[in-house]
Amino acid sequence: MAVTLNSGFTMPIIGLGVWRMEGKDIKDLLIKAIKIGYRHFDCAAKYQNEGEVGEALAEAFKLGLVKREDLFITTKVWNSDHGHVVEACKSSLKKLRLDYLDLLLVHFPIATKHTGVGTPASALDENGVLDVDTTISLETTWNAMEQTVSMGLVRSIGISNYGILLTRDCLAYSKIKPAVNQIETHPYFQRESLVKFCQKHGVVVTAHTPLGGSLANAKLFGSVSCLDDLDLKGLADKYKKSVAQVVLRWGIQRNTIIIPKSSKHERLAENYKVFDFELTTEDMEFINSMDRKYRTNNPAKFWGLDIND
Repeated sequence: MAVTLNSGFTMPIIGLGVWRMEGKDIKDLLIKAIKIGYRHFDCAAKYQNEGEVGEALAEAFKLGLVKREDLFITTKVWNSDHGHVVEACKSSLKKLRLDYLDLLLVHFPIATKHTGVGTPASALDENGVLDVDTTISLETTWNAMEQTVSMGLVRSIGISNYGILLTRDCLAYSKIKPAVNQIETHPYFQRESLVKFCQKHGVVVTAHTPLGGSLANAKLFGSVSCLDDLDLKGLADKYKKSVAQVVLRWGIQRNTIIIPKSSKHERLAENYKVFDFELTTEDMEFINSMDRKYRTNNPAKFWGLDIND
């Protein structure tokens, strides 16, 4: 299943996020995912594993598992490359061993001190506060994103971690409208106003962290996951599905793209099996009532600067 973006290209509803995937495991994981049926992979320069992803994709093409046109590949421009978008895009393409990207996103709506193209660092100053570059506006960054399209490097461009006001601004100054806004959203952090605003204006919402956290997030951010919610476990029993499958199905029925991340082969298959059942209207409304406005993925915790919307 796929949705059509405002750019005219189609994007698979479910993808696989590669954040925190270990380099040595990526090839096996991606090959397995492709065999399961995944055709959408979500990458980023910040993840520092684009090279390994590129090796895995090259292997999949060599084995004849898929062709390039069968896949939808996303990557993101890191904060420190806002003033070097085209160069950052070319760097990612080289590492990914691709001629074009299906989607390029601005990873966060903030420009920081440049640390070298494709070498994203935290860029903290001597006081442990994010070293923000005040000379680069988000409009300047977006203009450069549009250049990647005109140069044939990218098919669609979008934003990530933008709230309503910044999304509205991007819509106002853009010549090429953002096709996607990738945000954290799950039953505990539903952001209904932002989701509806984007969808009203033709911007597809991609849900990162769609399972509401993980063991990795618990370690990094001290957060809890909705996967432990007893009410969701009850719904999972009702449908004879896992809690993760119920949560992902809820995301799909909200008309959002979902990109769950898993480094376990059995979970890859489980997360993909979400098209053989449908939540009732009543159960959708029940999950809708569970919102805690609870963010589980909060890198601002390490930045000395809170950019939460």
